Amino acid sequence: MSKIASTVAKNTETYQQNYAWHSALQTELRQRIARVVSGDRDHLIERHRKRGKLLPRERIDLLVDPCTPFLELSTLAAWEQYGGRVHSAGVVTGIGIVHGQFCMIVANDSTVKGGAYYPETVKKHIRAQEIAEQHRLPCIYLVDCGGAYLHEWDRVFPDKDHFGNIFFRQCNLSAQGLPQLAAVFGVSTAGAAYIPALSDEVVMVRGNATIHLGGPSIVKVAINEDISPEELGGAEMHTTVSGVSDYIAETEQEALARMRDIVAGLNRKATCYQRTQPPREPAYPISELKGIVSKDFAQPYDIREVIARLVDSSDFQEFKPQWGTSLICGTAHIQGYPVGILGNNGPLFSDASVKGAHFISLCEQRNIPLLFLHNVPGFMVGKAAEQGGISKHSAKLVYAMSCAKVPRFSVVIGGSYGAGNYGMCGRGFQPNLMFAWPNSVVATMSADIGTNVVMELARTSISKKPTPESLAALDRETRAMYAEKSSAYYATSRIWDDGIIEPEQTRDVLGLCLAMAATLPPQDERCYVYRM
Repeated sequence: MSKIASTVAKNTETYQQNYAWHSALQTELRQRIARVVSGDRDHLIERHRKRGKLLPRERIDLLVDPCTPFLELSTLAAWEQYGGRVHSAGVVTGIGIVHGQFCMIVANDSTVKGGAYYPETVKKHIRAQEIAEQHRLPCIYLVDCGGAYLHEWDRVFPDKDHFGNIFFRQCNLSAQGLPQLAAVFGVSTAGAAYIPALSDEVVMVRGNATIHLGGPSIVKVAINEDISPEELGGAEMHTTVSGVSDYIAETEQEALARMRDIVAGLNRKATCYQRTQPPREPAYPISELKGIVSKDFAQPYDIREVIARLVDSSDFQEFKPQWGTSLICGTAHIQGYPVGILGNNGPLFSDASVKGAHFISLCEQRNIPLLFLHNVPGFMVGKAAEQGGISKHSAKLVYAMSCAKVPRFSVVIGGSYGAGNYGMCGRGFQPNLMFAWPNSVVATMSADIGTNVVMELARTSISKKPTPESLAALDRETRAMYAEKSSAYYATSRIWDDGIIEPEQTRDVLGLCLAMAATLPPQDERCYVYRM
């Protein structure tokens, strides 16, 4: 492979301004993550600890193998919704390694609204199950949950992607041979009782864990029976009388150790289907990404400079380097795993679209996972573009990307606008995992273009006669709407991605994703190379 030769000048004013801007965004991200992890609820955490209970991330630390990474997903789910009180949507999800096996872990946080399920909680839980199914992962549920949040029942309970879909997926994951395991640390009531009840094996902690479809208050109203929580659904009763639980643990630490033993006995063999090589550090410091990526989306930079700081040894075998130059395509390795990369150097023209479709089919034939680095204003528009068949050629890229059977990963490192988001494997095309940088923007179009479109429609309206004052107010409102709804935090709050990551974390995050994807066997279908 050819090593990318960097031409970045670190002593320029532009580089220094970009670096300072990204550093400020990085600091803000860390502060917001710290807030949702343990902020704003000290009294609830103190009460939790007095009961001898660990926080969900502490449980995960004891569950996963020592000195191995845990890739937390959607940490800022529900950010700034519900008055900013539903931190991380009340549930921690992510990919960890237990006895050498990748596992999907779902851990309720009972210090956040008692672990109750809001709409974003349901969406986050189901997304974790989707990832588990796609990558053939066992699921481990660390249960401490009071069921659905009743004030939001119409957005949590009845529809096909609501609370019941969690249990539907859990049943089908188990039927596919993907182990479903649960450790219960606190309340597991109402619908949440089905999470352990539908699991293959269950551990309960004596004294704190309970499982019941209806709590003591419901039992009293329904059948006028007085009963304590322990008698109704405690760990000892369910382990020795009902058989709902398979094991009883005296402490949370013991329950987590038991769960590790269960995973160790799953008899699952991890096979790597990729031709790997020893990982090597990039030739250039990854911290330089903060100086390279422009704070102003209108200011271009070469995506090769980003690739050079993500891939092993900065080696990159570029495909068709002299043609379709607004889309850079090529193969490399990240942390020793092969990957085909598509990155933007401006809007997507017809030639770039055809080039991308060709490259995707090559990776498909060779079982090479795909990585899309989004910084795209969209497909090219205008008379020349349309007469050149941009609609047809852009569709070829969308078609090839949509039908690719190899794992696909997306990282939004800048703007991702309109149909460009589609061609680069946006959320609607179900990438295996999708992450965003703090500076990222996802929108139908830029704020300037969107505002101009709205203003033109207002000026030509036949039903209303706009005044200069009303037009000025509309301009302000439209720009404010775009600023709010296209931000990275708005998107991740609604789980339009799988989390915001720092630029310097990107290589390690992708390395874990590719390692997990390498355990998937190649598809049996014959692949044809699309050429023009």
